[in-house]
Formats: sequence, structure tokens, C-alpha cells
Amino acid sequence: MTDTPGWASPGSSEPPRDDARPPADAPAAAPGPSAPPQATPGWGTQYGRPNQGGPTPGGHDPYGWGTRRSPRPGVIPLRPLGVGELLDGAVTTVRRHWRTALTLSLGIAVIDQAGALAAELLVNGRTGPTTELLTMLAQTPLTMLLDALAVALLTVVVSRAVLGRPVTAGEAWRDARPRLLQLLGLTILTTLMSAGVVLLGFTPLLGYSAGGAASPGITALLALVGLLAAPVAAWLLIRYSLAAPALMLEKQGVVTALSRSRRLVRGSWWRVFGIFLVSRVLSGILAMVLLIPFRFLGLVLGFGSVNSLDDGHQSVGMLVLTAIAGILASAIVTPFLAAVGVLVYIDQRIRREALDIELARAAGLSEQDGTGWNGQADQTPARR
Repeated sequence: MTDTPGWASPGSSEPPRDDARPPADAPAAAPGPSAPPQATPGWGTQYGRPNQGGPTPGGHDPYGWGTRRSPRPGVIPLRPLGVGELLDGAVTTVRRHWRTALTLSLGIAVIDQAGALAAELLVNGRTGPTTELLTMLAQTPLTMLLDALAVALLTVVVSRAVLGRPVTAGEAWRDARPRLLQLLGLTILTTLMSAGVVLLGFTPLLGYSAGGAASPGITALLALVGLLAAPVAAWLLIRYSLAAPALMLEKQGVVTALSRSRRLVRGSWWRVFGIFLVSRVLSGILAMVLLIPFRFLGLVLGFGSVNSLDDGHQSVGMLVLTAIAGILASAIVTPFLAAVGVLVYIDQRIRREALDIELARAAGLSEQDGTGWNGQADQTPARR
């Protein structure tokens, strides 16, 4: 573990393996507050369970008689976090490091919305299933590239924010650039993986419809088969949702990062799914709140009517205002969502690998008589 944004797996430079760390139900084995600093990942037993010799290194009272103290060098306390704390940590990251986060996300949002606006202008109001599909496909390569770039840059920002250290846009670019191509490959792979499952599920329906048959019962049955593929795709997306932070922070390859995500999510799929779902819903609400005033302004300026918004035939002025709203929304939402993803990754490693101890040391905090850490401490009770 170093003090740089690249966080190697604790205790080893080799790719982490399940058989190299203790199981979640392993008995306590640490000698107490005098445990050596160079201990293995299993030192102090699994995080949050009492040692036999006294308080744990993070200042946790093993018998629950006192207030648990957790070091907080940055945007989160270094202990297992609740859902609200994760979301608050993401908001705090954007608020404290708004210059760097918004500079990076704003530039990416401008390029993304410019591409979307160009595609919309090429369609020129001719809406329909085919044109909408072609527009989406035309935007996909640029969107995937920009998403990978945003995740790479903002992961560096969040990782420094956890340690309480600032980072400039230039520093984020220098740290993220070596891993950018790998992250792009990872993004393409996970996208194709989930999209391929959905396409495979709807292939029988598409083939049946292309054959000219029109039996309502068979069509409904094949449509149901296709819909059943959607939960499988969602399961895969969450299963590998932590691969990007693992690739960036552990300096892992694509395959190893996918394996790391699978191990970190295992047993916590529903929790990770719920956190990502809540964050997406909040982001969607924020985007709609920002879009409505621009749409209303467009109507006031005579750029269109309510009917034109409904049927998709929008004027150039309305499309430009919509793009501006999209830029503002993306500039805020993108760093928030990136922060949530990184913080979930950190939280899972804290729960499974006692990463909080390594993070506290990387932040320059040292133990204080086995009862806590010198530095800023968080006094709220730790989540179990």
C-alpha cells in the first residue's frame, strides 16, 4: 500500500486471491494493539470483529462499551459505511474538490453533448424506431470513450479525496493516462457482455418476427423470454461494477480486475445493486430538475411547442438549450456517480480486507496506544 492513488492489494504486489486471505468467518488471531505494522491482510481478524487482546487498531471498542472512533483523513470515515454515508461521501467529494471534478466532467460533458447534438441535427426531426436506434448507435463509441475517460480521471480524484489530499486536473490526467486504454477495453467488454445477453434473449423474437409469422401467443411468449434476459444482464453489470476501480487503483489487468470485482461483490450483490440504483435515481431526478427550466425557456422564446416536444420534432434552438441542460447535468452527475462507484469499492475492501488500516497509514495517521489514531476522527458509530 502506498500513498499514491494506485492502491495495490494489501500485503502483496501479486493479484489478490481468495485462498490468500482468511475467510469471512475466520476466528480472531491478532495479538492486540501491539501487532506489528507489517502484518498481513488478515491482521486484526476480519474488520469489525474483536481482537482477544483489546481494542482493534482503528480504535473500535471490541465489547461495545464506548464510542467507536474512526479516523477520517478525507471525505469518509475509515470504517464500514452505510448507504447514506456512501452517498454523502460522494457529494462531499464533489463539493470539496469541485474545481478539479467539475473541470474534468465539464470538458467531457461538452464533447459528449456536442456529439449528441450533431446526431440529433442529422436526424433533423425524423423520428421513428429506426432513426432513434441509428442515433444511439452513432453516439455509442464516443459515449463509451468519454465514460472510460471520466471514470479514469475521477477515480484518481476520489482516491486522493479519501486520503484528504487535493489533486489537480493535470495530476489526475498523468496518473490515469497509463491505464486509460485498459479501462476502455474493460468498458467495451462489460458493455458487450450485458448487451449481448439482452440481444441473445430477444433473438428468437426478432427471428420469428422477421419470418413473417404473427401469432400473438408465440410473440408474447418470445417477448417474455427476451425480458427474462434483462435481469441476467443487470446481474452481470453489478457483478463486474467494481472492476474499473480495481483496475485503476490496484494497477490490475482487465481479466484480473473482473475477477476482483466478482470476489468483492460476492455475497453483497443486493447491497451494491441498491446503492447504485439509489444513486442513479437521484442523478436522474437532478437531471430532470435541470432540464425543465431550459425546456420552459425554450417554449417562452418560441423555439417550439408542447406538441413538438411530444412528437420529437424540435427546433434547433430547443435542441441547443437541451444540450446546455445536458452539459450542466453531466458536469454534476458524472463525478457524483464516479465517486459512488469508487467509494463502494473501498467500502467492500474495508469490509473484507481491513483496507481502513492501510488507508489510515497511507494518509499519514499513526496508532495512539491502540485506542485510536492521531488525526481527525469520526465519532459516529461504525456500521456493522
